[in-house]
Amino acid sequence: MKALPAFALSMIFMGTAINTHASDNQLSEQEQQQGWQLLFDGKSLSHWRNYQQQDISPKWQIQDNAITLTEGGAGDIVTRQQYNNFELKLDWKISEAGNSGIFFLADETGKYVFSHAPEIQIIDNEKHADSKLDTHRSGSLYDMVAAPETAYKPAGEWNTVTISLNNDVLQVWQNGVMTVHIVMHSSTWDKLVAASKFANWQGFAEQPQGHIGLQDHGDKVWFKNIKIRELH
Repeated sequence: MKALPAFALSMIFMGTAINTHASDNQLSEQEQQQGWQLLFDGKSLSHWRNYQQQDISPKWQIQDNAITLTEGGAGDIVTRQQYNNFELKLDWKISEAGNSGIFFLADETGKYVFSHAPEIQIIDNEKHADSKLDTHRSGSLYDMVAAPETAYKPAGEWNTVTISLNNDVLQVWQNGVMTVHIVMHSSTWDKLVAASKFANWQGFAEQPQGHIGLQDHGDKVWFKNIKIRELH
C-alpha cells in the first residue's frame, strides 16, 4: 500500500478544519451567504414568545442544547417575526408516546395557534394512539397528507425537517424523504381540506403570511438547529 503524502495526512487529522457543516445551532459560512437566519442560537429564546403573549413560559427551557418543552401547560410558542415565502429547517426529538407539531402561517386572530395554521406532525409513530391514522403520522401535513413510514425515526432520536413554502407550493422533507408536495389553494388542496377536520374551520390557511409555531401537546419535546431563510 502506497504511503499517503504528508499534506493528505494533515487533512485527515484536521478534519474539523475542512468540515463544511456548522456545529449545532450555528450557521455555516455557506448558509450565511445563502441568507439563512438562526431562530435559535443555543443560548437564547429571544426569537420566540407564547401565542398571543409577549413573553415565554418558563416551562420552555434550553436543555441539552435545544429548546425543550419540560412539561405540559407551557402553551404553544411562535416566532416574533412573520413569514410568507420561506424555507425552514429544524431538528426535533420526541419523548416516548409523545406528540407535538410545527405550525406555519400562524396568525393570532383565532383562539388557538392551530385555528388557522397548517401543521407538520411530530409524534411517536410506534406508541402514540393518534398515529393509527396515516395522515397523523410523523412528517405528515396533519390530517391532510400522509408521510411515508420511511421518513420517521423512533422516539428519542433526532429527526430533521425542511419545510419550503414558495408561491403556495408547499414541500416538506423529513430525514431526506419527501413527505408533502402540494399547491396550497389548488383544487387538490381544497378537496383535502374539505375531507379533513378543518373543513368548517373559517379562515384555515387563508392568511398570506404568519408565524412559525411549536406545539405544547403536553409531552416533552426538543428542537434545535432552527433556521429560516426568506424566499423572494
